[in-house]
Amino acid sequence: MSQPQKVGFVSLGCPKALVDSERILTQLRFDGYEVSPSYTDAGVVIVNTCGFIDSAKEESLAAIGEALEENGRVLVTGCMGGGEQANLVLERHPKVLGITGPAAYEEVLSEVRRVLPNPHKPDPKLDLIPAQGVKLTPRHYAYLKISEGCNHRCRFCIIPSLRGDLVSRPIGDVMREAEQLARSGVKELLVISQDTSAYGVDIKYRTDFWDGRPLKSDLINLATALGDLGIWVRMHYVYPYPHVDNIIPLMAEGKILPYLDIPLQHGSPSVLKRMRRPAAAEKTLDRIKAWRAVCPDITLRSTFIVGFPGETEAEFDELLGFIKEASLDRVGCFKYSAVEGAAANLLDNPVSEAVKEERWHRFMALQQEISSARLKQKIGRSLDVIVDEITPDGAVGRSKGDAPEIDGAVYLSDNTGLQPGDIVSRKVTDADDYDLFGVVTEGSSTAATN
Repeated sequence: MSQPQKVGFVSLGCPKALVDSERILTQLRFDGYEVSPSYTDAGVVIVNTCGFIDSAKEESLAAIGEALEENGRVLVTGCMGGGEQANLVLERHPKVLGITGPAAYEEVLSEVRRVLPNPHKPDPKLDLIPAQGVKLTPRHYAYLKISEGCNHRCRFCIIPSLRGDLVSRPIGDVMREAEQLARSGVKELLVISQDTSAYGVDIKYRTDFWDGRPLKSDLINLATALGDLGIWVRMHYVYPYPHVDNIIPLMAEGKILPYLDIPLQHGSPSVLKRMRRPAAAEKTLDRIKAWRAVCPDITLRSTFIVGFPGETEAEFDELLGFIKEASLDRVGCFKYSAVEGAAANLLDNPVSEAVKEERWHRFMALQQEISSARLKQKIGRSLDVIVDEITPDGAVGRSKGDAPEIDGAVYLSDNTGLQPGDIVSRKVTDADDYDLFGVVTEGSSTAATN
């Protein structure tokens, strides 16, 4: 019997790119290829690139260079695989064997077949492929991508030029994938897209079928159906549109996690206008107050940009005032960086690097105070914690208010009988600026639960 050809794989970028990598790897396995953990015995190496900002581009180009040096046979895919970015790859690394764009699953497979023909045909009895496909996340959580692309034209962003306009998956397809993941042992689903709140708008909320019942392909029906699976469901990249109000009661009822990742970017109306961002800062503050009235335990995270072209000191002060009033639980902040192809590059009055740096430090110092104060409010409470890691000193996990890799952690004093994926109740005894600390108390649950 022929031996399968081996393919190396490097995955870079955001969770949405990670899902693309998982789908490519799954298709490779179905096609009879084996995934190699090293460069040395791989017949070709695929690098799934990120091109969102300049630092990500450089990381991708460096990864391509390393793969070429270590292996010599490299295929490039992902965000740097299309348009002008592909030209940049070829200028830096002309020896790559082929380039495909983001989410181009079949094109990647065609390139692999071209440069590395594989006579091996998988035997279902021997070449076992998980029903949920190949996953790059730990077994107990998974990303669920519900759409591709974005209809917004924010001046600092090039995602629409990389990934196109919004293309939503039919709700039946999404739910069947989610159900399969739950059956495979996944305890937490992280719903992702470029604009989760716009889900279904491009297909006019078309009715589809799941489990024998008709469902419209929209955010509310999706959140409700996911909540019926009995596992943690966490919503990411949700713009604060009015209809998002309708999923907050689901959080209050415990159907989905009381957690929203909302990409706000700034708090000054004039800066938001120059950015061409949807939603107004004033309405967002009102909406946040309304959400907390319905679901007091809701955790809100967001990201902001300082130093956008033309940002004045007064506008930056508006941003600081916004985050004080919003009192968000989790916040990331980036210094504006010009991205090749972004419309913001044509704006006047760029902010100096020194000013960006100073504003970033002021912003983070304020948010650190806010985050610390909000975490300290949880001391003395018992929280459900999903275990991610077992260490000699105890277990490390996350509360319902913590997404993997981007938020804080909950450090538990015990690890007896615990395994990754267990969901346990623990009393919070302490908190620092970003993390919580918990212990077993009388009556605490140590068994795995949903």
